Amino acid sequence: MNEFLKWFFAFISEMLKGYAEIVRGFGHGIKQIFNIKSYISIFKEHSQNFGALGWVLTVIALIVVAAIYVLIAMMIILGIRKYIRFRHSLVSNEDLLEEISELQRKVMKMAKEKDEIMAMKVSQMGLPTGSGALSYAGSTGEAAEGGGGSGEPTVVESGVVQTTEQRFSKLIEVDAFYKEYTPPEYDNDIDLKGICDNFRNFACSRMHLYYEPKVIRLFLAGMASTKLLILQGISGTGKTSLPYSFGKFLQVDTTIASVQPSWRDRTELFGYFNEFTKNFNETEVLKRIYASGYNNDINLILLDEMNIARVEYYFAEMLSILEMPNADEWALDIVPNAWSTDPVKLDKGKIVIPQNIWYIGTANNDDSTFAISDKVYDRAQPINLDSKGVAFEAPDTPPMNLGFDHLDQLFKEAFDLYPISQDNLKKIQQLDLWVIEKLRVAFGNRILKQMNLFVPVYVACGGEELEGIDYILATKIFRKFESLNLAMLREELRELCAYMNKLFGKNKMNESIAYLERLQKLF
Repeated sequence: MNEFLKWFFAFISEMLKGYAEIVRGFGHGIKQIFNIKSYISIFKEHSQNFGALGWVLTVIALIVVAAIYVLIAMMIILGIRKYIRFRHSLVSNEDLLEEISELQRKVMKMAKEKDEIMAMKVSQMGLPTGSGALSYAGSTGEAAEGGGGSGEPTVVESGVVQTTEQRFSKLIEVDAFYKEYTPPEYDNDIDLKGICDNFRNFACSRMHLYYEPKVIRLFLAGMASTKLLILQGISGTGKTSLPYSFGKFLQVDTTIASVQPSWRDRTELFGYFNEFTKNFNETEVLKRIYASGYNNDINLILLDEMNIARVEYYFAEMLSILEMPNADEWALDIVPNAWSTDPVKLDKGKIVIPQNIWYIGTANNDDSTFAISDKVYDRAQPINLDSKGVAFEAPDTPPMNLGFDHLDQLFKEAFDLYPISQDNLKKIQQLDLWVIEKLRVAFGNRILKQMNLFVPVYVACGGEELEGIDYILATKIFRKFESLNLAMLREELRELCAYMNKLFGKNKMNESIAYLERLQKLF
């Protein structure tokens, strides 16, 4: 045992000498680097024989050496500052997580206290909670205090909460307005091309807004293919003014909802029930949807700057509803139960989404906005507004009254009169197979369905069939290429341009080829 201890002591002592030598050597090195006295002695020894060039080079050498030392010192200081900031960030994040956890605990505690208070109120009233023809409204959750501040018991009869309180003030105003409403005389003689021409002249003569005929054709064709349109492009090209002026043209003002960055769910768009006041906070969007069920107007809701918040968050439920094949199922849950004083057209807490309403979003693509996902683009019709309208002379054109029934009939007539030709359908199928083979991207049934609705109306508005097909391909199909590794697919994109010229004819698919060439340059 003694021999082991002697060996271990000698072993550790020898190792520690090595560490001591490292420290001593580092200290000697630092001391040698800053040995100013030695530098001065060496300078005096050699400077006596310096010529003019030698003195110049000496000054330059001293400046370079000083600069190196300053740079090293700055790098050390910068490294220390970054480390301190990093540590501070870690500490801040830990504090934030702790604070979030504490808030969650408080919320859970408050919810528990609320349940206890509700139970105490029920027990104090001595009301029954069992099942039967009449039951206490507290069994429905929010209706427990539906009687407001009157203190009267609230009961549920046949699934409807019997109360004298009203929670939908704006929607009840709509009911009152339409009791004595007389619809206007609609113009049922105009065709789609006439609507385009009249609207263009109205916007020019009455509102000093200038649109190319193609833009208006795209707008109406988009309305025929989907209930959601996305107007995108640079600022100042008329994205907001187009639906606004179209509402003025139809004498039915467009409802404008300015999207905010804080929008995280549907309550910002459709409103919510306030548990404390027992009133529903109604939005203008909800009011417009409800009123659309009473009239035969063409109703537009503008989601201005729609991608300043994530569209999938606040508009997700509506996206799902608009995809249902049976329009009778287009209903939005507003409240979980029915009150006896609810608006007339609110069915068991649900509001029906009528067919005569469209949602139009404007979108900018910059650092302040979110990218719109494929889920939204597939369900919408994008319309690119990349240039400002050129002023022109137009005759004074008054607004008109256009009924939804007549517009819908014009759309159906266009579907019958101007279907996509079999020759072009065959070419589209061939293009689909080529794109699948080369780029692994398919057209999809939804997009083909929208194309078969979009193109006939575009032709009925005065456009050409290949122009409509070209626009759908560029905005609905080739837009998906942005998610591919385009840096590795430049050759395939060039081949695609050549194939489209061969398939459809040269200078026929200008929109698509211009977009593909832009992708080649960007990536």
